Amino acid sequence: MPKFNLLDPLNQIDPASLSYQEWVDVGMALKAEGYTAHDWEEWSASDSRHKSGECYFKWDTFQDTGITGATITQMAKDNGWQSKRSNIQGGALSWDSVISDELRIVDDAWIEDREVHEPVNWKPHEEVIRYINTLFDSNDYVGYVTSTYETGDGKHLPSKGIYSKTAGQIIEDIKKYGDDLGAALGDTDPEAGAWVRFNPLDGEGVKNDNVTDYRYALVESDNTEIARQNSLLRELELPIAMLVHSGGRSLHAIVRIDANSLPQYKERVNHLYTVCQRNGLEVDTQNKNPSRLSRLPGIMRNGKKQFIVDSNIGKSSYEEWSEWIEEVNDDLPDPSPLSDVWDSMPEKAPELIEGVLRQGHKLLFAGPSKAGKSFALIELAIAIAEGTRWLGWPCTQGRVLYVNLELDDASGYHRFKDVYTALGLQPYNIQNIDIWNLRGKTAPLDKLAPKLIRRAEKKGYIAVIIDPIYKVLTGDENSAEDMAAFTNQFDKIATSLKTAVIYAHHHSKGAQGGKHSMDRASGSGVFARDPDAILDLIELDVNEGIRNQQADRAVCDEIVRWFKHYNPGYFDTWVSRDDQLSVVAMDNHAKQGLKEYQQQLVVATIEAGQRAKKKSAWRVEGTLREFEKFAPVDMWFEYPTHNIDESGILKQVQPESEKAPWQKKGPKANKDNKEERKQLRLEALEETFDDLVEDGKVDVKIAAETMGKSDRTIRSYVKEHENFEIVDGFIVER
Repeated sequence: MPKFNLLDPLNQIDPASLSYQEWVDVGMALKAEGYTAHDWEEWSASDSRHKSGECYFKWDTFQDTGITGATITQMAKDNGWQSKRSNIQGGALSWDSVISDELRIVDDAWIEDREVHEPVNWKPHEEVIRYINTLFDSNDYVGYVTSTYETGDGKHLPSKGIYSKTAGQIIEDIKKYGDDLGAALGDTDPEAGAWVRFNPLDGEGVKNDNVTDYRYALVESDNTEIARQNSLLRELELPIAMLVHSGGRSLHAIVRIDANSLPQYKERVNHLYTVCQRNGLEVDTQNKNPSRLSRLPGIMRNGKKQFIVDSNIGKSSYEEWSEWIEEVNDDLPDPSPLSDVWDSMPEKAPELIEGVLRQGHKLLFAGPSKAGKSFALIELAIAIAEGTRWLGWPCTQGRVLYVNLELDDASGYHRFKDVYTALGLQPYNIQNIDIWNLRGKTAPLDKLAPKLIRRAEKKGYIAVIIDPIYKVLTGDENSAEDMAAFTNQFDKIATSLKTAVIYAHHHSKGAQGGKHSMDRASGSGVFARDPDAILDLIELDVNEGIRNQQADRAVCDEIVRWFKHYNPGYFDTWVSRDDQLSVVAMDNHAKQGLKEYQQQLVVATIEAGQRAKKKSAWRVEGTLREFEKFAPVDMWFEYPTHNIDESGILKQVQPESEKAPWQKKGPKANKDNKEERKQLRLEALEETFDDLVEDGKVDVKIAAETMGKSDRTIRSYVKEHENFEIVDGFIVER
């Protein structure tokens, strides 16, 4: 079975135009790709030189020749064939990529079309001479085609043509026969016109290998109106040696390239096509080959003239044009003398987070999983909207955009409401918060940034929060080059919108306590050096004594809350400040002042104590570019908010990785204590449930993914937990 369709390009090749070896190569290629000798025989039959049965005789002699179907497709392309895929993939360039403003020279929306009219006093033989004199030296071999062959669908395609005459000989023949171009060049097909190869050849063939000097490239656009083509080609100052009307839907611009080699030719043509494409001229990228055919002026084509529109326009050379492109596209500011501002310094950007971050700057918020990074960023969004504090730092009030890349819409909205409620804040300024929900709709940041800027430029945001960035990461996280390009997108957002850009990122694997805060984020060191501020979360290893103390404090606070609600008179009269710190004292007061609520209160205090024991302890450290280093901030994360440790009890607590070896929990100790390991499993399940619960349930698969366990393991955890069960694939409380 054939590997892919070669019959379409094969039918675009005239066997009569091929040499014997080229004809044999076609047979070898067909056999290599799974075709039959009959296919070769049938195609060859149109050549008068062909002897019936010869293909079958030679077919059996072909053994692993190394020639593939690419030979046929290249021959077809040299004769004007375009694959169906060429409209999707342009070979040298990827045209489906997003067009950026880089290399944007003209605004095609403001370009006035420039009409092109057929010449009235047209002298075809003079046009051919002018064309050849402009592009070639007298001793250059010039390839041209005046004969065609007809395909099965009625198309007239160019044959291999003439390639053994020099420019001087062609001009001499034209002058000899005057207006009779047919006598000088050969009669043309009036429906098809004639073609010319715009680069000089060696006189032995018409392939890329036969090109002797890489002088020119063809710029053609069938998808743009001719008047618009004419305007854009001129506005772009392309170094055009010859501009020819094809007699069809396009202009053929023969552009000076003057490359020293084929690799340099490809590089320059790619750059040329990129500039054209980014300025509204949809270039046909199939024309990139140096041996490509272009339209020869002075010839009629289906009743239309192929004629010269202009010559020697634009810049004089590729080098001059390339330098001009760089100069025009250079939007960098000029250097400024320090003396200009010495006596009148400009105002610094106002602070967004006091002592941490200015408006228009960037902040990286990093931490491990289960640190509640997303909740912390929601807390920050609320603090900015309401003008309150975040993790102890005062925030400037203003509008904020929260880019939600991870949660579904409903879950995201609920989280904001849950955090507002847990913080005890009224949503007086909720109109200051916009949420852009992009779960399942996002794109890499280089494509997302322009869309974000377009939507946000008139909103007046003073902060844009992107959570999390792994959803929009482009390139290799560990590549400095890739990450520099990635983080540059944050600069574009910050600069374009004059807003702070705040984003969350995860820690690298392994212990983090012994590292500097700027080196804990996963990936390239660019992450540590690009932001203006880094806030980093690291978990503290809290012992059982502190957890019990927190549980006692929570029980006392819960009883106080009940007193203030149900019996404030008793509380104000009999409960002292010291009593409020003692579980025994508060329990005695409750028995006196809250007798009728004892049953409910017992349940509430037990739950409060359990919640307190589940709290995780965290330390925030920072690296700041604009401000002095701050003292570490210790806090508790109790779903769904982070609360500063006002008691100072966490100051002496160290992360596990910073402890001396004798202080660390050894694997043997854990292994020997089966009950302790079970308790750790159950607590981990409880924490995961609290983090993920929506409508009273958590999907088993999501829980497994979050905990890094298999579905089966999660089911075993649930089975041994007395408070949970699984119903229809969801973990629910009994």
